[in-house]
Amino acid sequence: MKLTPPASGTTKGTLYLIPCTLGDSPVEHVIPSHVINIARHLSYYVVEQTKTSRQFLSALKHEQPIQSLHFSNLNQHTAPGELESLLAPLLAGHDLGVISEAGCPGIADPGADLVNLAHRKGIRVVPLVGPSSILLALMASGLNGQCFAFQGYLPIDETERKKAIVNLEAESAKRNQTQMFIETPYRNERMHTALLATCQPQTLLCVATDITLAGEQITTLSIAQWKRRPAPELNKRPSLFLLLAPSSRA
Repeated sequence: MKLTPPASGTTKGTLYLIPCTLGDSPVEHVIPSHVINIARHLSYYVVEQTKTSRQFLSALKHEQPIQSLHFSNLNQHTAPGELESLLAPLLAGHDLGVISEAGCPGIADPGADLVNLAHRKGIRVVPLVGPSSILLALMASGLNGQCFAFQGYLPIDETERKKAIVNLEAESAKRNQTQMFIETPYRNERMHTALLATCQPQTLLCVATDITLAGEQITTLSIAQWKRRPAPELNKRPSLFLLLAPSSRA
């Protein structure tokens, strides 16, 4: 991507953080119209994957031919030294949109590093409204929404995972804090089994699956109650796990 060097005094562009759908739900069901309007008028984008971002912008009915748009990639393979070049359109006076694979850029997402650099460069950053599976799950869980922590992924190794669950449950009890984490979809059922085997009977567990999609299921029960129910079908379905242990302050 070649850009004309900025003229002296050129105003920097704005970095827009553009949320996208969490799955195949219709765009208009989860993305506000003003966000769609901004996203479909930009020419420069930083994305996790070009193919899916092209599909998303096509669904928004972008005003320009998709093949004429400029895409740069930011994902787990992007070296820290490459971030500077991703901001080139902004420094040349163009607005730039960041699109993640699902949900909101910058939340459990490599876009956070680009946003951090943008702030250091004095570039205006504008977050746009859209679906965040983390916040939607917390809202619907009925667990503590005033004190919570998102832990990302827990260890894959069974022994280390069990240790992590025990520590999170203890921290939850100590601080009356909702603990949130995710798992690779094909390991969801193993995570659910590990939680039931490790946590105390009265600890509350919410499983939030397929958020905003047609098959959405969000259920909060105690560990003892979960054990009396058939195991939920979680295989290859995007899910979040939230737990809240009885407060040790009592």
